[in-house]
Parts: sequence; structure tokens; C-alpha cells
Amino acid sequence: MLTEPWVYAWPQSVAAGDTVGLRAAGPPATGELRVHRVGLHRELVWSGEITVEPHDLPESAAAAGCPWPDSATLTVDPSWRSGYYEVSLRTQAGFRHEAVGFFVVRSVEVDPARPLLVLTTNTWNAYNDFGGRNLYSRGTRVSFARPLAPGYLRKPEGPGDRVAVVVAPDHMMEAHRTYVRAHGFSEWAGSAGWPNAELPFVRWAERCGYELDYAANADLETVPGLLEGRRLYLSVGHDEYWSWEMRDAVESFVRAGGNAVFLSGNTSFWQVRLEDGGAVMVGYKDQFKKDPVYDTERQHLLTSMWSDHLIGRPENEMTGVSFSRGGYHRIGRAVAAGAGGYTVYRPEHWVFEGTEVVYGDVIGASSVTVGYECDGCELTMRDGLPYPTCNDGTPADFEILGLVPARLFGRDNSTRGVPEGARSECEFISWRVLGSETPENVARFEHGHAVMGVHRPGGTVFTAGTTEWAWGLAHGDPRIERITRNLIDRLSA
Repeated sequence: MLTEPWVYAWPQSVAAGDTVGLRAAGPPATGELRVHRVGLHRELVWSGEITVEPHDLPESAAAAGCPWPDSATLTVDPSWRSGYYEVSLRTQAGFRHEAVGFFVVRSVEVDPARPLLVLTTNTWNAYNDFGGRNLYSRGTRVSFARPLAPGYLRKPEGPGDRVAVVVAPDHMMEAHRTYVRAHGFSEWAGSAGWPNAELPFVRWAERCGYELDYAANADLETVPGLLEGRRLYLSVGHDEYWSWEMRDAVESFVRAGGNAVFLSGNTSFWQVRLEDGGAVMVGYKDQFKKDPVYDTERQHLLTSMWSDHLIGRPENEMTGVSFSRGGYHRIGRAVAAGAGGYTVYRPEHWVFEGTEVVYGDVIGASSVTVGYECDGCELTMRDGLPYPTCNDGTPADFEILGLVPARLFGRDNSTRGVPEGARSECEFISWRVLGSETPENVARFEHGHAVMGVHRPGGTVFTAGTTEWAWGLAHGDPRIERITRNLIDRLSA
């Protein structure tokens, strides 16, 4: 039996006229549900009283969801703007955490001038450990239809609220660990969730007068024509888990002349599959040999790394970069006291217009704009400038604008240690990309970069190569702000 109240909304993505079920469970109590649109401001759009019922937590909650009945339902009013909507449950009893859930309201009518921000909800679900295992604790199926554990949807600001080490050389991340323990959050909440990247980005965008449309990750697969009529697709933060159909949607969009801006890192590293009508996400990861499609005619849908030689569709083909050629910066012992900002190599590019940068300048360091998980590409230096080798799937026209050193976790720098008989992250990646983890192969992945760059498969694709870009905006870094304005203004025009 649940000892505190919980709530979630189903479905997670809706449009005007759709019905949302608000599902609560916990100790019997009278409570009030409130729904706010959250951006630069909190706007109350709906409230209602409910009776919280003591529903059981299913043993299979993590994998199959919580089939609680609706405690209340609401119909999305056409006047509600597209956005992120928080559901909160208050009862008279005092609990450590207020129960919160969310849903996304999509726009019915497309305005090409409004960028489409697709929230990284697949990654939130992969890390969510409510009700059991997540994809980081040997789970292989995770349900969207359940609450999110504390820390994924709300976080107080303060020292340690970011995984990236902000004050070097606190290389063991003690500030973050202390923060998580003090607030009783999930140990995984620092890696995924609304407050980690999308919220600071949305606050900045609305403060600057940009209007955005919103969608959830899975909408790229389940909502036909989501990208039709649009000019700019936006990914912000930690956008790690993508299905085959999601890749098809975005890549077709940019080949047809649409633009994509990835202000994100670890982007599209793992392939997943959506099942049960989109309610469940399947990801076997390092257990890929247990995946039912392994060694079948459907092996291209294997839920391993996109860069796995068995799949043969490296994410570099879409973004220009891959986590396999990047790694970590300012986390644990991976570039623990690194600059936290890019060294600029091609200051004449239009991306830098108005920033007054010159060759060799470091930008974004004051706010640690580059940190946590970073994406890069295999590269070589010619006459002092970096160029992609294109051996890893990076397009030939990819222009490298900025670089930051990054490292994968190996046996010498892993924050959690490498269990006896197991492969380190660096060894696993070399095994999956090249087919074996010989010392020579592992050495090819030991030293990576966060790479900022651009290519043009039809429209323009920009990648920041870091999960932390939004924090440069949140802290008012003028050059990071100007680059972001340049991207949005040019690519949504």
C-alpha cells in the first residue's frame, strides 16, 4: 500500500478538445488537484477537489504502469496555449513531497514561425525508477503510464542541483550527491527531467519573446504529420532515447528543407521501441542479446546503440555527432576541472554573428555551458583547424565550430566503478561500434570532444554537443544567448 500520495496524467500528450485523466493514489484523503501551465510564469488553468483512494502499487508498475482509475478528468480548452502543464495534488496531511505529474499540450494549428520544442520525455521515462527498475538497473521495459519519482518534475535551485560540476575541482560530485540526499530525490533525477534543461530554456525563450509549440518525444512517432508545415525543430537537454520512426520523422523533415537545432547532448544514443500503443518503451541496452529482434530479420530495430555495427545507423548521420566520440566533461574524474566552454575555431560562421569572437576564444565557461554528457565526432587537425574524418557516419559537409575535451568512463575514471568481469563504458562502446574491445580499439575512443557544428542535408542542422546548453542561457551568458538567437531567428524565418 502506498504511504504517500502520487499522481500522473494520461495520456501525456494531448491537443485542444482531448480528454486528460488525472490518476491519483495514496492514503485516503480529500485533496485538490491543480493544473498550471509552467514557463516563465505559472498560470493556473484548472482545479478541482478529489478523494484520494488507497490503490495498490502493482508489482509490475515500472514495466507495465499503474492502471489506477481516473480521479478526475478534464478537457483541454482551445484557449490553452501549447506548453508543459504541471498537475499537482495537495492534501491536508503533510508529506515530504507534493505529488506532481505533467502532460503536454500540442498546438492544433501550425504557425511556421514558432519552433517546435520536443521534450525529452523518453529519457525521463528511461531514468524514472518509480515502482521498480529503470533502464539503468537491469530493466528492459518502462511504462509512461505511472508517476515520476521525486526530482524529475520539480527541483529547488541550489548548490548541487546540476550533475555537472560547477565549482571545479569538486571532481567527485559531492555537492550533487548531498543535494539529492537532502531532498530525498531519486538518485537518477539529476540526469533527466523537466527542471534539468527544458525549464531553464523555456524561461529564457519566453523572457526573450519567443513563442514555442510543444510535443513529447513519442509524438514524433505516434502523431502523423507532427512536423508538417514547420521550419524549426528543437531538442534541448538530454535527448538520449529514440525510436526508428522518430529518426525517420526528423531526418525526412531536414532532407525536405526543414531545420533542426540540437541544443542537447547524448542525443539519440540508444534505439528504443514503443509498444502497447505507445504506453511502454522497450530498451535492452547492454542486454541486447535478450531482445526478441536480435539475430532476426528485424535486427535493425535492436535496442542497442544506434552506432552498434548490428544496427548500422549511427546518430552522426542525423546530428553530425555521437556520444561514442564524446563522453563527459566536468563530471566525476572525466575532465574534472575542464574549462566548461568551447574553444572557437571558425569565428567567421554566421552562428557567431554579433558575438565578436575570434579564433581560439573560449565561450560559455562562466556558466559551465559544456558539461555532463557530450557528443563529438572522429576528427583530424589540418593547419590548426578541425575537420571530421567521416569514418563514423558524420556527413562530409559537417563544419566543426567549437571543441571541448571529453572522456568516456573507463576503468580509471568511472564514478560508479566497473564490476569484476564487466566491460567499462569505453570498452562496451568500442565492442559495439568496431566489433571487439581490443586495446587498440579501446584507445580510439578514450579521448573525445564535445563538438559544436553544422551541416546541411537539405535544411540546416546545428548541434551543440552538450546536455548543458540551457544553463548558459539561464545564467545570461551573452555569447551563448546571441548564438541561440542567431539560430532561432535565422532558422525559423
